[in-house]
Amino acid sequence: MKAVIVNDFRAEPELTELPTPEPGPGELLVHLLAAGLNPFDWKVADGALKDVVPHSFPLVLGSDGAGLVVKTGPGVTRFREGDRVYGQFMRLPQGQGSYSEFTLAHQDGKLALLPDELDYPLAAALPTAAVTAYQAVGAANLKDGQTLLINGASGGVGQSAVQFAARLGARVLATGTADVADYLRELGAHTVIDFTEAPTHEQVAAAYPDGIDAMLDLVASTVSDVNALSELVRNGGTVVSTTHTADPETLAGRGIQGVNLASDATPETLAELARLAASGDLRVRIEQTVPLAEAPEAVAKARAGHSRGKTVILP
Repeated sequence: MKAVIVNDFRAEPELTELPTPEPGPGELLVHLLAAGLNPFDWKVADGALKDVVPHSFPLVLGSDGAGLVVKTGPGVTRFREGDRVYGQFMRLPQGQGSYSEFTLAHQDGKLALLPDELDYPLAAALPTAAVTAYQAVGAANLKDGQTLLINGASGGVGQSAVQFAARLGARVLATGTADVADYLRELGAHTVIDFTEAPTHEQVAAAYPDGIDAMLDLVASTVSDVNALSELVRNGGTVVSTTHTADPETLAGRGIQGVNLASDATPETLAELARLAASGDLRVRIEQTVPLAEAPEAVAKARAGHSRGKTVILP
């Protein structure tokens, strides 16, 4: 089978041939028909988890994917051959990922069935970004009519977060540049804040002098960046960081709940997101689709620029 791999941490991704794996007890062999590209993929390849979990090389890149179950191992009861499935397929100790024609998944892993109405590319674009957005908005504890700032709304996580917050009745302030402003409003943003015109905190403070109810930060790289924006949040509010740069202790001293979100793609959450996407209640902008052979170039391009939607790889 063809797969895109790295042979060591920080190595360049390359297309190669690997043996098609055989499913063991509790495992499924999935013929992947689409794989979603995420920043997490190259961060793992750079060694982000090297001190956390064992890695096997060659390591197939990618986590998110969708495809067809073509074979099951002994003891599999949750799925059967012919099932359409999607979820997260990265298994670092086994060197397995989703940038591949075939991969293995455990029946108790981060996997769910696909509705017939949901196509494979759209499904593959969902798991990491949409799950993170869904759980981050949930952690913000929003009530109808409250104001939420989403810092970093133009990427895949941000676009989904805008929709989930708007569905809860929140007034969504979304940061983004002029080229995505109209689209963010279509998704449910009440106001789009162009951070290239003036600092975000200055614009929000001027428009909401009494403060806002919550902030979801998707892009800050330092605690000080989050702390600066958290000054906008009034007492009793919530600050959620997906980059683990919130300082809960400092925020608590100001009467604000601080949450560093570690998203968890449970089968139940994946099933709910698939239902929303199939019904059209969750929109995902797929910026481009590329064949597996062009995945290394797509990763390099994504590393270098700001995403305006999802890249989906077609094995």
